[in-house]
This record gives sequence, structure tokens and C-alpha cells, in this order.
Amino acid sequence: MPPETASAPAQDVIHNIGYRNYSGARLGRSYARRSLFSQSLRGAYGLGRSAKSKVLPMILFGVMCLPAAIMVAVTVATKLNKLPVEYTRYAIIMQVVIGLYVAAQAPQSVSRDLRFRTVPLYFSRPIERVDYVTAKFAAMFSALFILTATPLLILYVGALLAKLDFADQTKGFAQGLVSVALLSLLFAGIGLVVAALTPRRGFGVAAVIAVLTISYGVVSTVQNIALQRDNTDAIGWMGLFSPITLIDGVQSAFLSATSAFPDGHGPSTAAGFVYLLVTAALIAGSYGVLMSRYRKVGL
Repeated sequence: MPPETASAPAQDVIHNIGYRNYSGARLGRSYARRSLFSQSLRGAYGLGRSAKSKVLPMILFGVMCLPAAIMVAVTVATKLNKLPVEYTRYAIIMQVVIGLYVAAQAPQSVSRDLRFRTVPLYFSRPIERVDYVTAKFAAMFSALFILTATPLLILYVGALLAKLDFADQTKGFAQGLVSVALLSLLFAGIGLVVAALTPRRGFGVAAVIAVLTISYGVVSTVQNIALQRDNTDAIGWMGLFSPITLIDGVQSAFLSATSAFPDGHGPSTAAGFVYLLVTAALIAGSYGVLMSRYRKVGL
């Protein structure tokens, strides 16, 4: 080949692909915390995820609300002078549904982050451990409050449609909201702590169910044994050893609720303060355990 027709050697070329320094607003920790809260709350109902992820939480939400709608229909159709169930009793009656929801969604909220080792990514700037724990705790509480308060709202609206006494219904509705808010805080804390102990979602689900159901089963059994032996004082004190009976004790002592304990032997007002202190200690302790857990994990 003649020299003049030989190809010229390749030349190195620098391409300007438009990299520029970021000049926008630095949104910081508060924005990251709000984003994590929003994402976790939406995830608790499968929003923003696959259709399969929406099935269980939406079914449980529907199951939670359906009895309230039926009660409203019966009250309106038969012109009852009161609702079939007290606002403060509804969550106690539906505790199995609430427990299943916590068991399904608490591991979904934290176990996947542990399993796929994404926690260190969260803890890179600007978010910190306290932001992560606070956002997850607040999201789980909010999801549970939506689950437990919505049926009470249905009952309240139905009661007003049935023209029941406005003052009585408003008072009962407010007491019910206080009760389910306390329940949501307690169950959120316990569920997240148990779920955060293992990166395996299946183990987390089983562990949460065990903690919530076994404790209630043991307490109920011992309370019934105490009733048969006429030891009514023991019935009240045994309620301290199960999450759902703790809530029952607090609301029967301070919210004028009818106790679900055997023969209605709920705690006295004095014992109710012990119930309240134990509940507050468990909520605060759950937050503290989560903070301790995330000081070590993934680092």
C-alpha cells in the first residue's frame, strides 16, 4: 500500500459530556428523614411496590373495617339506641388482625435493610441513626394508627347517621382514639424491635406473632385459673405481661372502658398507674433498643 494511503494514527479526543457542580438547595437531614418516613409508611400498605405487596395489607385493612361497617348498618337498620360495641373495645376484639398486620409489616420495614446491607447507605450523609430509627418508628406507628382508627371513624360517622347522642358518641370516639394511639405506639415498638433482631423476614414474622400471641395466651390462661380460684386481685396484675392486656388495663382504668379481663376484673385506678408506667417504659425501651441495635449493625 502506498505510504500516502496509509491510515493516520488514532487521535485521543476529550469529550465534554456536561458535568457540572450541583448548585441547588441542600435539603439536609430533615428532608431525608421525611422521605424515609413517607417511603416506609407507603411501604406498610404496599404503595409504590408490586401488586403482590399490596394484597395482604389491603386485605387486613378491609377485614379490620368490615365489622365496623356491618355494625353501623345494623344500628341504622334496627334503630338501636347505642352501638353494638364500645369504641375502646373494638381494637381488643380485632387484636388478631392487628397482630397479623404488625407481624407482616414490621419485618418488611426493617428486615430487608438488614438482609441486603443497605443500612450503611442510609447512615452516610446526611441521615444519622436517630433519623433512621425515628422515621421507621413514626411510620410504623402511623400505619397502625390508620389501621385501628379508621374503623372507629366508621363507627362514629355511622352513630351520627343513626342520630345517637352527639356528646356521648364524641366522647367515646375520643377515648377510642387515645386507646388506639397508645396501642399503635406499643405494638410498633415491640414489632420493630423483634423484627430488627434478624435479617430474615420469615423469622421476623414468626417471632412477632409468637411474642404477641403466646404472651396473650399465657396471660389469659393464668387469669382464668385465678378466676376459678377466686383470686380476683391476680387477674388484674397478670395483665401486665401481655401487650394487648396492658392496653386493656390502661383504658379500663382511665378511659371508662369495660375490661375484657375474665368477669370484667380489670385493674383499679391505682394499679392503672402501674399499667401506664409499664406501657410507657416498653415504648421508650423499644426506642432505646432500636437505637442500640443500629449503633452496631452494618458498620
